[in-house]
Amino acid sequence: MAAITYSDIDPRKKAFIFELDDVLYPAKDYYFQIYYLFANLLEYTELNSAAKTTDLMIDTYTQKGEGEVFNTIATELNVDEKYRKNLEIMLLTSRLPLKLLLFKNMLSFMQEVVLDRKKLFIVTNGNPQQQLNKLRQVEWHGLEPYLICYFANESLPKPEPDVLHLLMQEHNLERRDLIMIEGSDTDKLCAEACGIDYISVKEII
Repeated sequence: MAAITYSDIDPRKKAFIFELDDVLYPAKDYYFQIYYLFANLLEYTELNSAAKTTDLMIDTYTQKGEGEVFNTIATELNVDEKYRKNLEIMLLTSRLPLKLLLFKNMLSFMQEVVLDRKKLFIVTNGNPQQQLNKLRQVEWHGLEPYLICYFANESLPKPEPDVLHLLMQEHNLERRDLIMIEGSDTDKLCAEACGIDYISVKEII
C-alpha cells in the first residue's frame, strides 16, 4: 500500500497534531544513545565493559521495555543501585552525541503542512522535562518556528482529551479543523474522546 502524503489529506484541515516518540522519530534513537553514555560512565567509575553494558541495556529495552533496563543490569552485571539515579538524570537531561532524525516521510509531510500555511502541534505524553530534552535534540530542518508543543502531563495525560480541548481553545480551532497523526491506542482513544479525525503514523512512514 502506498504511503499517505500531505496531498491525500482533506484540504479543509487547518492543524495537525503529532505525538513525538515513534511518530516523528524512532524513540529508541534517544534511549540507545543515553545507554551508550551511561555505559561509558560505568566503565569509567566501575570498570564494567561499556560494550557489554550497552548491549544488555539495548536488548532489555527491545524485549521488556524501558522500565526494566536498570533492574536487568543491576541483576545481571551487579550494577550498584546508587547508579539508578544517574541513569534517571541522564534520561532527563543528557546531551546526545548525535541529533535525532525525523522519519523521512514525516519530515516531508510536515514541510508541506508549513508550506500550505497550516499549523503543526506536538502533543506529547511523558515527563515534560524529558520530552523537552528530546525536542531540543531533533534535527528539525528549520521547522522549529512553526512547532507548537503541549506536554499532556501538565494537565492530564492522553487518552484524557483535556489537552486537546485546551489546544482548540487557545488557538481558536474546532474539532473539524484538526487531524491527529496517531502512533498508539492512547492517541486513538484521545482523538475519539475529543471527536477529531486521525490517521495512523504507519500509513505515512
